[in-house]
Amino acid sequence: MEIETQCLHEGYTPKNGEPRVVPIVQSTTYCFDSTEHIAQLFDMPTEYMYSRFANPTCDAVEKKIAALEGGVGAMLTSSGQSAVLCTVLNLCKAGDSLVAVSAIYGGVINLLSVTLNRLGIECIWVAPDSSEEVLRNAIKDNTKLVFGETIANPALRVLDLELFAKVAHEKQIPLVVDSTFATPILCKPIEWGADIVIHSTTKYMDGHAIQMGGVIVDSGKFDWSASPRFPDFVTPDESYHGVVYTRDFGAMAFIIKARMQLMRDFGCYQTPQGAFLLNLGLETLALRMERYSQNALEVAQHLKKSSKIESVSYPGLPSDIDYPLTQKYLKKGASGVITFVIKGGRAAAVRFMDAMKLASRVVHVADIRTCVLHPASSTHRQLTDQQLLAAGINPGMIRFSCGLEHISDIIEDIDQALEKV
Repeated sequence: MEIETQCLHEGYTPKNGEPRVVPIVQSTTYCFDSTEHIAQLFDMPTEYMYSRFANPTCDAVEKKIAALEGGVGAMLTSSGQSAVLCTVLNLCKAGDSLVAVSAIYGGVINLLSVTLNRLGIECIWVAPDSSEEVLRNAIKDNTKLVFGETIANPALRVLDLELFAKVAHEKQIPLVVDSTFATPILCKPIEWGADIVIHSTTKYMDGHAIQMGGVIVDSGKFDWSASPRFPDFVTPDESYHGVVYTRDFGAMAFIIKARMQLMRDFGCYQTPQGAFLLNLGLETLALRMERYSQNALEVAQHLKKSSKIESVSYPGLPSDIDYPLTQKYLKKGASGVITFVIKGGRAAAVRFMDAMKLASRVVHVADIRTCVLHPASSTHRQLTDQQLLAAGINPGMIRFSCGLEHISDIIEDIDQALEKV
């Protein structure tokens, strides 16, 4: 099926007399005929046992997202941040390190550089346009993954997926990509060499700003047995009576290990109601991503003409530094998010934002409604000036997320707000 059809039909096929729409299985528990059956599940929980591990509604949505990305399996989480956490901790322990691109979401920067550092996991930062040599030199003997974002939030740098995958695989470690802004509609990182794909489903996948969530997708392509860096995948897991993930689950070793270990211990699973709402968003994802990208390109072109704008960043603009990468990886569009700097710095940016009428001032992005945010004083507030610059953020930068309103109304709102700057 084409991806537009997959958005509607993957993950759930009703049988004779069953509901046409994915049903909400609002239950924490499941019944079994024998104690022995339950005992077997505690050795290897491969069936629905308890909704902290898995749930039929969530399972249908997980299968749909895995199909959209071209992966072998997926696991929903309670937020995008928890998806990143579970992915890293599925690979790293105290004494390990990871390499991450510096131009990524501020909350993840804090997670990797502060919280995980307290747990003994080192984060080694590299620039988004790092050369192969720089990447190779950054990877140490204890490095377990390379992490980046397809389209960085909010710097909007486009990751050279093939280059990062090449170096990661040379060092026998996986490339983990957060593809929240691109979604599988605009880019499928697995096709370019990514091994694990993460999304904050709170954003475009949901689309309506109604349900927090995240997802981890396993490509099934990384050979954990061939790398000497991942003994936990190839040796018995005594917490599950000797399960060996590569031996017992093959290509799904990563995502099963994440579910059996991390979800078991952290319990950050999505709810059935949340998965149901997410699925409603997924059904229109292909249509929405096309419109977001169209609106954003027109807004970016309009802003470029204004004498009050210092700079505009949008990967879909031919003048953008990453336009060649956009042409390679994002042929269907560059999403609906734009960043720009108004002349006059932070004070001018605040005046512009406060003057907007149609656009909402919210701590959110990738919504059906146009919204604006000042990253330096909100999502990236915890960063130092040096870290802000490394993340590609100017103190006067505005993150502008185009919604699905008519383009003339969005531009009219921008123009009237600019008049007040």
